Amino acid sequence: MTSDDELRRIYSQARTIAVVGASGDPAKPAHSIPRYLQTQGYRIVPVTPRGGELLGERAYASLTDVDVPVDVVNVFRPADEVPDIAHDAAELGAKVLWTQTGIESDAAAEIAHAAGMTVVMGVCMGRTHERLGLGPGP
Repeated sequence: MTSDDELRRIYSQARTIAVVGASGDPAKPAHSIPRYLQTQGYRIVPVTPRGGELLGERAYASLTDVDVPVDVVNVFRPADEVPDIAHDAAELGAKVLWTQTGIESDAAAEIAHAAGMTVVMGVCMGRTHERLGLGPGP
């Protein structure tokens, strides 16, 4: 489990968050959480197979297509997809692999740790931001 001090460090050092599985549907957490993080000053890089534009940013069809520096890869995809995402996040040079509530993968954590990444699993990035007193929450 990641300590609150470590979580605060992640938020303070992160500038750009790639959101794998970002959604255009405002009713889904994969839309509302990145939108909230945007309002808190983070740049969101949406990753969705549709590509196009989402949340006012260019959306990439896959993490391997992202051509901007990324600090955190936040994952809204099923656990069985996370090991491949961890590989891609490592290739991208991300510092943190963060999976949303209910998404956990030991294999992905091993891959990310081996690449020197910090791993936060199964915790909502927006709700944690709120819990730590860093913002109003989503």
